[in-house]
Amino acid sequence: MSVLSVMKWNINPAKTEEYEKWAQSAIKRTLEAPGVVEFRSYRATTGDFQVIVTHEFADLNAWANWQANEEVQKVNEELYTVATNIQKEVWGPSPVAPKPIRPGG
Repeated sequence: MSVLSVMKWNINPAKTEEYEKWAQSAIKRTLEAPGVVEFRSYRATTGDFQVIVTHEFADLNAWANWQANEEVQKVNEELYTVATNIQKEVWGPSPVAPKPIRPGG
């Protein structure tokens, strides 16, 4: 059962340079904590300040252990200094389509 952590935020326009430096460090530090299967990051095509990041985990226990990691907690706290409108969600598989479905498959 795969679990997806989804975080959304707006980069504080007054802290764009600080954000860019922080983000490189933050990505590295969150991936050093055990449990992450995959990380992705997206920017809105209509603007430079909206961000969505996803971390995928094998299961809810892996996510919980990762979330409890001291460095991950520190990164989450730091985010509040460079971003606004921060939203966090945790998603599990749908009972309708619990596994990935690819075209032609």
